[in-house]
Amino acid sequence: MGDNLRSIDWNITTVVRRFTYGLYWFNHGQYILTSRIYFALKIMQAGYYPILAIVGVPVNLITIVILKKRNCGLSKCVTCYLVAMAMADQLVIILDLILRQIPIVFVEQFDFLGSIPLCNIHAVLLFAATDCSVWFTVTFTFDRFVAICCPKLKSKYCSKKTMSVVLGIVTVLSCLKNIFWYFMFSTGYRMANTPWFCQVPDYVYYSPVWGAIDFLHNILTPCVPFVLILLLNVFTVRHIVVSSRARRRLRTHGSGVRPRDPEMESRRKSIILLFIISANFILLWSMFMVYSIWYRMLYFGYNSIHLHNFVMELGVMLQLLSCCTNTAIYAVTQTQFRQQLKNVLKFPFTPFLQFIRS
Repeated sequence: MGDNLRSIDWNITTVVRRFTYGLYWFNHGQYILTSRIYFALKIMQAGYYPILAIVGVPVNLITIVILKKRNCGLSKCVTCYLVAMAMADQLVIILDLILRQIPIVFVEQFDFLGSIPLCNIHAVLLFAATDCSVWFTVTFTFDRFVAICCPKLKSKYCSKKTMSVVLGIVTVLSCLKNIFWYFMFSTGYRMANTPWFCQVPDYVYYSPVWGAIDFLHNILTPCVPFVLILLLNVFTVRHIVVSSRARRRLRTHGSGVRPRDPEMESRRKSIILLFIISANFILLWSMFMVYSIWYRMLYFGYNSIHLHNFVMELGVMLQLLSCCTNTAIYAVTQTQFRQQLKNVLKFPFTPFLQFIRS
């Protein structure tokens, strides 16, 4: 009997040891995999960020110039929203990509930034520009929702005057909302890719008050815009489906023939543009949003889920990419914009081509 008990005890101990040993090597292998992904992303960033800056700055400038000419077949209201979005994206590229991410990647070449006492001012401008970029997308989505789903409000809301007031209010509120970063951060740069890229005093780092303010910042941008854009697009799609069915029944009533609907065709490009811009924002901002919320929840004691640093690195890369993709979206969805873009790209080579032809 005693030998049997010892045998059972030995078998249980062996199983526990093997399970612990296997769990250790599983975690060790997982750590190696995530570390390799992280370092691979860091290597990619050395080429990705400079290329993104070289392409993004002129592309957004060209977009602004083309849209300013208003030869793209879009309404004045839509054009002004797109110009505002392009200008905000340009500021994000300059303040975040060029003045923050590239110096962090090439830290040895930009080591002198650590001695420049401007980080808290930089943070205010950067987060204000990011808020403008995000909320301009929301205002554009709401404008299209009113134009498509609320015809009684369209004449009052979808006007240049209302658009100017809305964009002005969003800009002022974005600046006021982010002034607290000036007092929360110190003037020195950390030269590390973390959500808080400035040096932070200890009393701020572990303060529940400042933590709550930062958590609210992440909720307002981009969590609330996510929800608003999704809801507005759902309501817009629902209205389009219902109204198109009703119009189709009325236009085919009695004849059995489905004639062309010029009004729906004129809305088609605007609707496609709206949905692609919204989808682009949601897809490219999702990972950054998840990591930002998790990072703040970690300091509130919520640590049941672990996200590796490569999630943040990839999230930042995708978020910055969203500032350079709108030109491609316009070129794909808007025929006249595509033609204007071709003319702008051909312009530097026009004298050379004329010289060859002569």
